[in-house]
Amino acid sequence: QVQLQESGPGLVKPSQTLSLTCTVSGASIATMFNYWAWIRQAPGKGLEWMGVISYSGSTYYSPSLKIRTSIARDTSKNHITLQLLSVTPEDTAVYFCAQSKKLILGATERNLYDFWGQGTQVTVSS
Repeated sequence: QVQLQESGPGLVKPSQTLSLTCTVSGASIATMFNYWAWIRQAPGKGLEWMGVISYSGSTYYSPSLKIRTSIARDTSKNHITLQLLSVTPEDTAVYFCAQSKKLILGATERNLYDFWGQGTQVTVSS
């Protein structure tokens, strides 16, 4: 059973960088055809796909967030990281990581992913 656990600061000040980690157990992030996505949900809004990193380390980003987003991996720790630059209150959301066996750019439907983390709340406020 694959488990994903998001972690990071619950409160970030505007203009700062948000950094989150998704720790994976039950599977190797480098195993072929595993894709690891970051998805968020702002209060009162739908899910928003942010980007994905592949088993080989290739990354793909949402065009609207690309300039501020960086997804990386640490295979020795078996985790995925997300950095979001210059945050504003509009970045307040629950942030999820999710795993799929196919590269599905932009997808937010839960049934397209095999596993999801429980999510971590991030609030951007001074």
